[in-house]
Amino acid sequence: MLAVVAGLLLALAAGGRGSAAGDQESPPGSRFVCTSLPLDAAGAGCPVPMQGGALPPEEELKATVLQLRETVLQQKETIGSQREAIRELTGKLSRCESADGKSATGTWKKELGKGKDTMGDLPRDPAQVIDQLSRTMQTLKDRLESLEHQLRANVSYAALPNDLREMLQRRLGDLERQLLSKVAELEDEKSLLHNETSAHRQKTETALNALLERVSELEKGNSAFKSPDEFKVSLPLRTNYLYGKIKKTLPELYAFTVCLWLRSSASPGIGTPFSYAVPGQANEIVLIEWGNNPIELLINDKVAQLPLFISDGKWHHICITWTTRDGMWEAFQDGEKLGTGENLAPWHPIKPGGVLILGQEQDTVGGRFDATQAFVGEMSQFNIWDRVLKAEDIMNIANCSTNMPGNIIPWVDNNVDVFGGATKWPVETCEERLLDL
Repeated sequence: MLAVVAGLLLALAAGGRGSAAGDQESPPGSRFVCTSLPLDAAGAGCPVPMQGGALPPEEELKATVLQLRETVLQQKETIGSQREAIRELTGKLSRCESADGKSATGTWKKELGKGKDTMGDLPRDPAQVIDQLSRTMQTLKDRLESLEHQLRANVSYAALPNDLREMLQRRLGDLERQLLSKVAELEDEKSLLHNETSAHRQKTETALNALLERVSELEKGNSAFKSPDEFKVSLPLRTNYLYGKIKKTLPELYAFTVCLWLRSSASPGIGTPFSYAVPGQANEIVLIEWGNNPIELLINDKVAQLPLFISDGKWHHICITWTTRDGMWEAFQDGEKLGTGENLAPWHPIKPGGVLILGQEQDTVGGRFDATQAFVGEMSQFNIWDRVLKAEDIMNIANCSTNMPGNIIPWVDNNVDVFGGATKWPVETCEERLLDL
């Protein structure tokens, strides 16, 4: 469009010169008398020559239009380069987001230590790039306004045709609107980029915080006890709110062995050392001594009385085995088998996914404890296996000859939570417990 404007101006200038030459044509031999006039007497009909070899207005307008065209071309190139920069910036952000998982697991410590840019040549604050692009666009707008003012100062708009003047004004208006639109787009992209960057940083910080917490937990380890299994749970009062909870649950079982060390002098009855409840059956597995009744083992709400005597305030090692085949069970105290029986919930598999509670009998899964059935005393080394242990293995565990953690439920500190005032303490060694028998 600017090329058309320049052509029209050149044609207009050439036509004016040709007309002036025709009007001044005189027959041969004619003479002219020249009279000098002062500068302030020059009118519209007697133009004053340009001083110092300056260009006429038409030539200056042509030069100005060409300069404007060159500026617009430069502006287009600048806008193109800016778009490439924005696309490159967006691509780097995408790569950074896709690499978030890797940086969160392996390289986050290195990144934090160096404090350097993690995206190559991308600035730490991408908003600076958008600000710089906005300033560049504003500079181009200012240059166009300057050119327009200069054109108005050097060339009289009255000397231009109305249609050409309007066309030039429309063109300048279009350029100004394009610049304003581009600046608005850049502002929107700046805002969007800032939001995406903030979300990415927040996501990265969350992952790093989770990793730091995990590392802190691993560094702390089990510093409260010499070994993860050298602790005991103390339940000193008969209430319905003191208890321990095993974090792990049981799978489906067709046989099991439960062993534990306990000490209690409660009377009447030591209460419930442990209970396992599943949806639909609160008494899936329960060991309880209630009132003046003997110790009882409940499987699927079926009952077997066990010949155990442990309410003398001393440490005792208790083991109970059971298999679904014919409902066979065995009871061991301090390594010796004191009783055996059958038809205790025969052919009934132990249901998985229940809640295992220490010190309370459950009337619903994980709750509705009865204070009269609560265990009072201390317990340790609560382990469960998915098979019936041999009598020899049980004797070796009881006399401290071997340490055999349960393959289903092992006795470790981070697998036992205590509630309501129940506490964990370092436990006496196995040999010290033996001396207490």
